Amino acid sequence: MENTAISRAEHEEFCRRLDEENHRQNRRIDLLEQNIERLAALTTSVEKLATNMESMLREQERQGKRLATLEGRDGERWRKAAGYVLTAILGLMLGFIFRQLGL
Repeated sequence: MENTAISRAEHEEFCRRLDEENHRQNRRIDLLEQNIERLAALTTSVEKLATNMESMLREQERQGKRLATLEGRDGERWRKAAGYVLTAILGLMLGFIFRQLGL
């Protein structure tokens, strides 16, 4: 059998490279953990945004209904006023015609 022992310098070089690789991998793990934390914060922000958007949509729908009611109310008042004016004019015309006929 052949002597497969390595020298002290080779062993130290091997240990140094292992330490460098461990350090590099630890740095990558730290970066991954930071990215996961950012992703979790972003997910939470998106959830909050979606909730706020839903609330805003419901409020806009309520305001739209209120606006339609208010707009309809003004239109309804105008139609009532126009009806009263037309009724008065028709009454005056009929009164004038009946007067002319002597009734």
